[in-house]
Amino acid sequence: MTTPSRTGRPAVMTDVARLAGVSHQTVSRVINGHPRVRPETRDRVVRAMAELSYRPNAMARALASRRSRVLGVVSFDTILFGPASTLLGIERAARAAGYGVSIVTLEKVDRRGVLSAVEALEGQGVDGVIIIAPQMAAAAALHSLPRGMTAVAVEAGQDSGLPSVAVDQVTGARLAVAHLLELGHRTVWHVSGPSDWLEAGDRIIGWRQTLEEAGAAVPPIIAGDWSARSGYAAGTALAGNPDVTAVFVANDQMALGLLRALHERGVRVPADISVVAFDDIPEAEFMLPPLTTVRQDFDEVGRRGMATLLQLLDAGGRDGQPAVALPSTTPIQPTLVVRQSTAAPPAGRG
Repeated sequence: MTTPSRTGRPAVMTDVARLAGVSHQTVSRVINGHPRVRPETRDRVVRAMAELSYRPNAMARALASRRSRVLGVVSFDTILFGPASTLLGIERAARAAGYGVSIVTLEKVDRRGVLSAVEALEGQGVDGVIIIAPQMAAAAALHSLPRGMTAVAVEAGQDSGLPSVAVDQVTGARLAVAHLLELGHRTVWHVSGPSDWLEAGDRIIGWRQTLEEAGAAVPPIIAGDWSARSGYAAGTALAGNPDVTAVFVANDQMALGLLRALHERGVRVPADISVVAFDDIPEAEFMLPPLTTVRQDFDEVGRRGMATLLQLLDAGGRDGQPAVALPSTTPIQPTLVVRQSTAAPPAGRG
C-alpha cells in the first residue's frame, strides 16, 4: 500500500483508519478522548497517527466537540507584579489543560470596558471567560455579563455574583501585622494601596483587625498607589516620626521606595524601623535588607481558576449556576516569608 508519507500528501483521518484497521469514527473518538475505546484499539490508532505524522485538524475537532478549545481572559494594562503574575498563571494552566487563550487588555477599567471585552471574546467563540477584576469598577460589571456566558472571576471579592478564585488578602495582612506585634512592636503603621482596589481594602481590614484584637493603637493610614514613588513619599513622612517602629506596606514596590527614603534619612532597617510588605516579587530577597513579605501563589490562582471554569463547561453550567458542585472556591492561603527587614523594636523609640 502506498502511504501518504510516500506520496507527499498530508495524511487525513481515513488514512489513519485504514492503517489501523478501524473506522474513521473510531479514530475521531481516540482524538477526542472518548472513554469507550478499547486500550488495544487506542494504541493501534496512536501508532498509526505517529507513523503517518497525522495532526488532527483543530477546526474539525472544534466542530465535532462543539468546543473551540480557546478561553478568553479579560485583563488590564498593567506592569504591576500581582495582576501580571495572575495572568501568567492563568496562561500556564490553560496550556497545561490543552487550551489556547485569547486576551483582551483594557486600558481603562470600568463597567463599559469590561462588558465590551466580554462581548468581543464571545464573538470570537471562546468556550468561557476568566475575568481578572481586582478593582471595584471591574468587579461591579460582573453582575451584568451576557446571559449564557460561562465565566469565572479572579480577585473580584466575595460579592461578584460569579464563581470566584482569590488569595485571602485579609489573612495575608494579619500574618504581616501579627509578625511585627510578636516581635514586640506596640503598633504597626500602614502604607495602603489605592482606595479603588479590592485587595488594598482587604489588606487594610486585616491590618486593622489584628491591631484591634491585640489592643494596639490604630495609626492613621498613609495612602499609596502601588508605585515605588508613593512608597518613597510615605517613607519620607514616616522617617521623622519617633513613634514609628514598624510599618506594613501593601506591596513590595512601595516598600522599595520606602526603604530608599529611610536609608537617605539615616533610619536603619530593621534596627530603627521594621518593614513587612506584600507579594514577594523576585527582587524582594535582593533588597537591602532582604525584605520580609507575604507571598501569593499566583500559579495556584491560575490552576484553580482554570479548574473552576473547565468544570463549569463540562457540567454545562451557565450564568454561574453549574449542574454539579464546583471545585472549592475557598480563598488561597498566602504565606509569610521572613527575611532581614524585621526585628525587635529599638530601645528609646516608639
